[in-house]
Amino acid sequence: MKSVKVIILGAGDRGNAYAEYSLYRGYEMEVVGIAEPREYYRSEFSKNYSIENNYIFNTWEEALEVKKFADAVIIATPDRMHYLPVIKSLSQGYHVLVEKPIALSERECKEIVEVSKRSKKIVGVCHVLRHTPYYKKMKNIIDEGIIGKIISIEHIEPVGYWHQAHSYIRGNWRNSKTSSPMLLAKSCNDLDILSWLINKPFKKICSFGSLTHLKKENAPKGSSNRCINNYRIEEDCPYSALKLYLDLQVTGWPVDVITSDLTHKGRIKALKEGPYGKCVYHCDNDVVDHQVVCIEFEEGVTASFTMTAFAGGSRRTRVMGPFGEIVGDSRFIEVTLFKNEQKIIYDTLDKNNYMVSNHAGFGHNGGDFKIMSNFINAIQNNDLSIFSSAVEETLESHLMAFYAEESRQKNKVITRE
Repeated sequence: MKSVKVIILGAGDRGNAYAEYSLYRGYEMEVVGIAEPREYYRSEFSKNYSIENNYIFNTWEEALEVKKFADAVIIATPDRMHYLPVIKSLSQGYHVLVEKPIALSERECKEIVEVSKRSKKIVGVCHVLRHTPYYKKMKNIIDEGIIGKIISIEHIEPVGYWHQAHSYIRGNWRNSKTSSPMLLAKSCNDLDILSWLINKPFKKICSFGSLTHLKKENAPKGSSNRCINNYRIEEDCPYSALKLYLDLQVTGWPVDVITSDLTHKGRIKALKEGPYGKCVYHCDNDVVDHQVVCIEFEEGVTASFTMTAFAGGSRRTRVMGPFGEIVGDSRFIEVTLFKNEQKIIYDTLDKNNYMVSNHAGFGHNGGDFKIMSNFINAIQNNDLSIFSSAVEETLESHLMAFYAEESRQKNKVITRE
């Protein structure tokens, strides 16, 4: 089959992660266009992928105004710039893969689903967890029925103190007014996993959470706006920007986000002038640092989800059925059968597979690599069933996020109409 030609909208971390697939599977995918407003990132991306000058654009609008010159568009722009690029790409006849969230309102999400249906194109969402060996194995175990029908699931996403500080206190997703609520920006992947595993529509949602710790009221006495000015205080602060960004041995994410000059001098300059040098207690963040969501699905199935900045490790999931339970930690899955207390343990890490590489393009436990493989395969075969996170299927997770945020803000149970 011929190689699929792809345009990348957004040369940030996620755009590069998906583009890297072409470096390993160039016979399947070729990156032929880039749209990126930041000159350095646009220039570096263009060099890395040998983009012709005619197909290097400052904005996504420019890229989608010219005559169609590729097969697919991958949308990795900021959250508030997903809806319009999706609609425009489909009108131009492109297949589309869009980073989550697909849009920031229920109306826009539903419109994208309807437009995608009419387009007859492959339209996918970057719910990468569905594509990991770990969650695919968990889904297979559930579908085998050995623990019976699901009664309840509990699931936790430990965002981590440093990741919260980097992305959701100092970073692009710190403020819901300029980005989106925390649940939509970070955790619609997790809501999607719950929806996918349970495979039933949700009926009711309630949610609680707040910005509890990482705010000005809790700033250490004597602290100032920047870590670099707080030498005494930052030594004991786990959120110190100096600890996170000044290790010269670290040159990838998250350090490569703060500056293009990764020398010590360049990093110091970024910490003195840019948002990533700010004290976490003196930022303009408003997204929650912890939130719980309780969901009732059809047939009485229940689920609880916890998102928190104040826990370490990987995602953890417990699936409970009448004949057994499944417990997973993002690599190992332990199944306990009640009839004889038999325990079956699966290791989902394939040490012989490309997907375990630590390279940025192979993040999310192999999900980044596999989602690209499935997307390209679906296009080549014109078969949407190959791609498990099609936009229509993942609408449910976005609705759950919208209703959960409404519940949190209004302090009431939201019943689906």
